[in-house]
Amino acid sequence: MHSREELLACVIARLIGDARHVAVGAASPIPATGCELLKARGAPIRVSRIHQRKGNPFTEGSRELFDLAGQGRIDVFFLGGAQIDGEANINLVRAEGRRFPGSFGSAFMYSMVRSTILFREEHSPRVLVPKVEFVSARGDPAALLTGKALFSWQKDRRRFRLESTHEPGDIRADTGFSYDSSSPGLTPAPSAEELSLLRGPVAKAIAADYPDFAKRVWGIN
Repeated sequence: MHSREELLACVIARLIGDARHVAVGAASPIPATGCELLKARGAPIRVSRIHQRKGNPFTEGSRELFDLAGQGRIDVFFLGGAQIDGEANINLVRAEGRRFPGSFGSAFMYSMVRSTILFREEHSPRVLVPKVEFVSARGDPAALLTGKALFSWQKDRRRFRLESTHEPGDIRADTGFSYDSSSPGLTPAPSAEELSLLRGPVAKAIAADYPDFAKRVWGIN
């Protein structure tokens, strides 16, 4: 058996593909795990974990991150939000009367990075909404991955398409925006090799920067 976190990390590794430089946020242990899985397979990937003790090559905070993105030297970045709508807009400012940390450089990164993956574990009408209350950033994502499903983005239609679900069943009632779908299958489960890497070298690498996550998922202290 595999955990949901392990499944999502495997999906992220597939989405990253042959990218050479991936930047991961401070609160993104699952995307970081997907990156480490690729590294464990021998992929020549550079991973920058922003605002973490290790794996952060930047000396001047986010300015260097934005410089690299503007030069086209970051291939993949991850964005989430308090809300994500069916037009791929994200909201990092306010929702349902609550305020959040803010947009920061999300609009810049969304437009400048070649492949932006929208990622949010929670899959509910509260998060996946018809229209965000505040547009922090808009763009053309490579995909939207949640705790229940994987969506591709149809740039010409500006609309998501459901590619797979992580468990059998209809997710429309859990999704606040409308989307296209044509007999989506189940998301492929992690292979035995992937699980072995995740529970071995990947878990050890992740524990240095995300100790609580590593303890919860793999029992590493």
